[in-house]
Amino acid sequence: MLNIPFGPSCGRYCDGLSRRQMLRLGSTGLFGGLSLPQLLMAQDSPATPRSAKATSCIFIFLEGGPPQQDMWDPKPDAPAEIRGPFQTIPTKTPGVFFSEHCRECAKISDKFTVVRSHSHADNGHSTGYYYVMTGRKPTFPDGENPIPTNDVFPSLGAFVGKELGTNGRVPAYINMPHPMSAGGPGFLGAEYAPFVIEADPSQPDFEVKDLGRVNGLSNGRVELRQKLLAGLEQERRRIGRAAAMSTYYSKAYSLISSPEARKAFHIQSEPINVRESYGMTQIGQCALLGRRMIEAGCRFVGIDAPGWDVHFNCFPSLSGDLIPPADRAFSALITDLDQRGLLDSTLVVMMGEMGRTPRINAQAGRDHWSMAQCILFAGGGVKSGQIIGATDAQAAAPISDPVSIPDLLRTIHTLMGIDSSKEYPDPLGRPVPIVNGGKLIPGLIA
Repeated sequence: MLNIPFGPSCGRYCDGLSRRQMLRLGSTGLFGGLSLPQLLMAQDSPATPRSAKATSCIFIFLEGGPPQQDMWDPKPDAPAEIRGPFQTIPTKTPGVFFSEHCRECAKISDKFTVVRSHSHADNGHSTGYYYVMTGRKPTFPDGENPIPTNDVFPSLGAFVGKELGTNGRVPAYINMPHPMSAGGPGFLGAEYAPFVIEADPSQPDFEVKDLGRVNGLSNGRVELRQKLLAGLEQERRRIGRAAAMSTYYSKAYSLISSPEARKAFHIQSEPINVRESYGMTQIGQCALLGRRMIEAGCRFVGIDAPGWDVHFNCFPSLSGDLIPPADRAFSALITDLDQRGLLDSTLVVMMGEMGRTPRINAQAGRDHWSMAQCILFAGGGVKSGQIIGATDAQAAAPISDPVSIPDLLRTIHTLMGIDSSKEYPDPLGRPVPIVNGGKLIPGLIA
């Protein structure tokens, strides 16, 4: 399904629309909901003047907290209860070592940069996710069923979509394989919410159902409806916003009936060797579909990859189900983008909301630890083949070049040619900058 999520307050463009949390295009029929036309209307706005290399971003979020010391910041000289059972391997970058289960990334370490000193003070999953996506400290408690998904502050993807607009026949902002927590549009309104591809592209029956015709409607009936709508438009001249919405209903129909859009989402058309290079896993095929979305003109693809909350007996899961698929997906994506000449214009980021505790707990797992984690950056103006920052001997805290969440967001916006100090009015009319504070990550931008 293609879903457009928004919070209980949908901003200044709602005009009496039902304040539901989710509009499902497949259940509203061809003209039953305003969400797709609104989204297209937003994407048609003029793009921000640009000078940066990155024209799009693929943001892979390892939800739950990937363990820094078991992946890209190993501590082989630490005691066993700190270093864990994994061995280290050399990378293509002299003097840099990764965990043995990051072997694919190790082969191409010259094509990306690892920031080892990202740190913040929020140890919750939903609150930490919210902090990363919005740059604002949450005002709600962490828990199993939190209230948020930013009904106030826009997310990173929403701002990118608004500032850059679309560049083709697909939406400017896409989430997969389900909504990113706190990835909504906040006070920008539902026009800037993501398209959510709520399906697993690694499955044989994967399809984006809403790009097909409504069941029971033949091409002839659809054309008759279009003619009826056109006749109604002629009978009563639309002005102001009604005229704009009429235009975007037409554009919505154009997208739904577009062979180009259907082709972009048809991952089955990829050669089998390409699909296998990414791994026939959810994260692997989402990364591949993300590349296809970028090629089709999407500006920001958010990939939510859950499962990293490894409190109990974590090492079999890490070595089998978690690290190798993520390692393979990231490596294949970078290599594929590079071979296609797209890496310079595509920023790729992979991270989670936190790291994991330095010491292994009594249940052979690692707990929440936001004070230290790693972020991988590639393409889009990033200076590659380096390590930025360092943590102490236990991977517990930065000892050089600490990087905050505002630093992260300011750097991403800058790489994409967006003025992160630009302000928008919130629902009360107060000016809100795209990023509140922060500095550029030193040495990251080429």
